[in-house]
Amino acid sequence: MEGDSVTLHTGVKTNQEDRIKWYFNGTRIAHIIGDLSDACTDDQCPERFRDRLKLDHQTGSLTITNTRTTDSGEYLLEMVIIRDSLTSQNIFSVSVNGVSAAERDEMKRKSVKEGESVTLDPGVTKNTNDSLTWYYNDIVIAEITGDQSKICEDVRCKKGFRDRLKLDHQTGSVTITDTRSKDSGDYKLKVSRITYSIIRSFSVSVAGGGTQCTSIRCDNGFEDFIPVPSTSKGTIGKHVEVFPDRY
Repeated sequence: MEGDSVTLHTGVKTNQEDRIKWYFNGTRIAHIIGDLSDACTDDQCPERFRDRLKLDHQTGSLTITNTRTTDSGEYLLEMVIIRDSLTSQNIFSVSVNGVSAAERDEMKRKSVKEGESVTLDPGVTKNTNDSLTWYYNDIVIAEITGDQSKICEDVRCKKGFRDRLKLDHQTGSVTITDTRSKDSGDYKLKVSRITYSIIRSFSVSVAGGGTQCTSIRCDNGFEDFIPVPSTSKGTIGKHVEVFPDRY
């Protein structure tokens, strides 16, 4: 879906001798050569990618933030891994689903009154091997990995939500029961698959006269809960769908 972030994974860890190059529809958009790394600094890099590409210097993975329908297309990864004597090309086919602003707001912006429940729906069909992680202001509040699920294992989460979270293992949705004004804020879902991961953001507003928990200590139990700004040889094809409502 437009607005999500998608990371295309190389599946390796690089060292100073390795070379990583990313191309979009035949145009180089990012590269790592030795100690040097650049993301969309070439004159040939499409203007629409400016300030929306991030390159992980440790792995060579490429992240596209705030995705648009015009980001759809083929991304070619070229790798020269010296220590493994490996030269490979991987192709990622990225499809970004366009939705109207009204549809996006309905899914990603939730408003409720104190005491009501609110459910955040991933909007995807969960695969067996998917890893889903929910965050509130960058603190992990729920996880699903394979057939295992965890809720509120972080001490700050336990103090803040106090048994008010429910996780649907089949859909990956998370429900906050008995909401409070200080549950308002930014929630994120990270869906990880072998070759890529996607981050989707949600905004929750709980009406009740309170304020969002952003101070060092909050009376609902969130201590130090500060929001943080936010392969084998040959050619292998991979399809990445930046989630439509269902697929």
